[in-house]
Amino acid sequence: MNISFSPPDIGLEEVEEVSKALLSGWITTGPRTKELERQIAEFCNTEKAVCLNSATACMELVFHVLGIGEGDEVITTAYTYTASASVIRHVGAKIVFVDTQPNSYEMDYEKLAEVITSNTKAIIPVDLGGVICDYAKMYKIIETKRHLFSPSNDMQRSFNRIVIVEDAAHAFGAKQNGKMAGEIADFTSFSFHAVKNFTTAEGGALVWRNIDGVDNDWLYNQFMLLSLHGQSKDALTKTKIGSWEYDILSTAYKCNMTDIVAAIGLVQMKRYESLLEKRRQIIEKYNSAFSSFNVHILSHYGSDYSSSGHLYMVRLLDQDEKGRNEIIIQMAKDGIACNVHYKPLPMMTAYKNLGFDIKDFPNAYAMYKNEITLPLHTRLTDNEVDYVAKCFTKYI
Repeated sequence: MNISFSPPDIGLEEVEEVSKALLSGWITTGPRTKELERQIAEFCNTEKAVCLNSATACMELVFHVLGIGEGDEVITTAYTYTASASVIRHVGAKIVFVDTQPNSYEMDYEKLAEVITSNTKAIIPVDLGGVICDYAKMYKIIETKRHLFSPSNDMQRSFNRIVIVEDAAHAFGAKQNGKMAGEIADFTSFSFHAVKNFTTAEGGALVWRNIDGVDNDWLYNQFMLLSLHGQSKDALTKTKIGSWEYDILSTAYKCNMTDIVAAIGLVQMKRYESLLEKRRQIIEKYNSAFSSFNVHILSHYGSDYSSSGHLYMVRLLDQDEKGRNEIIIQMAKDGIACNVHYKPLPMMTAYKNLGFDIKDFPNAYAMYKNEITLPLHTRLTDNEVDYVAKCFTKYI
């Protein structure tokens, strides 16, 4: 067999909808993008959603809206993909990494409390694999540190505390205590990249909880301005009779979503509940196959939460990096593509150059050194799932 790690699940309906968009005469940000925003907001139980060209852009624009920049600090986990940290650097703020808890992919909340200072403006938790973090615990920590917070603009004064910007790139459709990812943190960023559960090829969406004293229409418009060069009218608005003239209100950015990719998303929305269910079936099949082995498996479902089932992450408790890597090679020889999520950022050149050292993050390294991510996607057949399980058990 030849089993890819995470191919996109695209069918004829997506192809037909993209064709309609291409032939409609409107291919950039327009009615399909606006409709996708409406559906995402409804799905997440929020009043508004903003669709952009990536989850990275979503997080970065939040920092611009909040006025976070030079002299500020933003905390995130050392166990994540670079996007969670690079956006901090993009706005000129200081990256503060926190180690994970022992035997956990979540950040260590005790260490989180220790690194908060009067310069801390935001925290970026990461819902790794699609499992929502413990936001209740984070909000309690933030309350105990409220006396340290010093707002530098009106948006920060609206919160009067550290803001939580949820990196939910993996967690679209996840739930916790009856709430959807998107209605738990202050701001939530989703990724619709090609390897994600829900895809628009490239793209992402931002949602947020209502903020006291801040009008949602005004806030939505700020994201629109930031995503399209600070232009006072988008292209669709300019098509109205006599509406050619516009102003440039700021020297902003260019990260809008197009109607072509939004067309993919509109069809994915129709299919998404069934895609989530298929992922759950595969996860439960894997869990059953590996339950008697000396492994640690990321728990996707519990009495008060359900993951989006994005990644099937397994730690081989009797292996080190060398042994883990050898098993990945053997699986590849069997035609099965595996991956590792993640190599902690302090091990990467860019972050080592910023002065970070993996020795300061021993728990993150311990999680990484024996982690393997197995193929988990909705194009897998039952026979392919059985084959992956059979091959993996052979090596573990």
